[in-house]
Amino acid sequence: MALISALFTGVSGLTSNSQALNVIGDNIANVNTVGFKGSKAVFSDVFSTLLANGDTTSQVGRGAQLQGVLQSFSQGAFESSSNALDLAVDGSGFFMVNNGLGNFYTRNGQFRMNDQGVVQAPTGEVLQGFKITNGVTASSLADIDLAGVQSSPSASTQFTMGANLNAASSGGTTFTSPITLFNSVGSQVILSMTFTKATTGNTWSYVASPSQGTMTSGASGTVTFDTTGQISLINGGAIADQTLVIDYSSSNPPANSQSLTWDLVDSTGATNGKLTGFAAESNNNSLVQDGFPTGTLIGLSVNSKGIISGLFNNGQSDNLFQVALADFLAPTGLSRVGQNLFAESGSSGQPIIGAAESGGFGSVLGSSLELSNVDLASEFVTMIQTQQAFQASARVITTTDDLLTETVNLVR
Repeated sequence: MALISALFTGVSGLTSNSQALNVIGDNIANVNTVGFKGSKAVFSDVFSTLLANGDTTSQVGRGAQLQGVLQSFSQGAFESSSNALDLAVDGSGFFMVNNGLGNFYTRNGQFRMNDQGVVQAPTGEVLQGFKITNGVTASSLADIDLAGVQSSPSASTQFTMGANLNAASSGGTTFTSPITLFNSVGSQVILSMTFTKATTGNTWSYVASPSQGTMTSGASGTVTFDTTGQISLINGGAIADQTLVIDYSSSNPPANSQSLTWDLVDSTGATNGKLTGFAAESNNNSLVQDGFPTGTLIGLSVNSKGIISGLFNNGQSDNLFQVALADFLAPTGLSRVGQNLFAESGSSGQPIIGAAESGGFGSVLGSSLELSNVDLASEFVTMIQTQQAFQASARVITTTDDLLTETVNLVR
């Protein structure tokens, strides 16, 4: 009897719409889940029954079924964060994380550095990237491990001393300019430049004495100032940069021999005006040198290319890692495994691995998080439609039941 088919048609509507409500409920429940991607239920009709020997004008449907659930990978909104390792992808791509057994993919960029210095997701998976060593980016993936990262020291190679030597001083007057330098192992060295005024003219002799090591060249000399207070002679000759050499072989700890350029002239060969001989109180007013000691990590920053840079307490910064991104030809085919993670499947294709802002990959936003892409208003509208469809399917069943009851009552 055709009425029996109507009962099962109504049941198919109840089943498919209740499953759709599950999808809607999942979307609404995850409206505040970082990096969550909403889904949409897709329906299809059930194979039709032909009433008259293949007559296409006499086909009766047998109800509906849930054909599948499609993931939406549209871009979510962004939220600012105070944590540098909170990351978001603006555009295509997924962060790659590894749990020790295999790689997984996520848009949730809530990463933290654990007690071992490894950057990981809240659920323990380790973020993957390309290590940067001396400015060269590796080609193979590795765990992003920031343990023991430090800034290597750099020996001073030149210095510019700003000072005034009082032209009105009497002969024999001395003045000392301490110069802070760093050697090859990062030790701080104070190079004391002691100037002594000659008895005639505006000429000063100098002696350089380091707090460590021994001067082997440029330890002494003279500077002469002209009537305008600018240097006119160095060691009795034309003005030029001076070279000083310090040997640290007997120091503790020992370091490489250090050659220093005392910058006295500008690019044209004229005095740079930093060391003067004016009739004013002798003073030290500036020091510029290019060395620095070793530094420990005090902060991180991430740029749009996904490069993680370390900020060190010696004032330096260095590129440490570049975050790896992965993408798929068919991301809707990825398998959801919970914890905001996706796994590769036969429907997604193989992962394409690269770096941000290269190929088709988007950019990485540091100190930012991508929010859920669920539109709550749209979900409520869809829920109302689904509820009405569920109620209508239930009405089909009750109406069919009434008709069957009337049919039974025909015999009375």
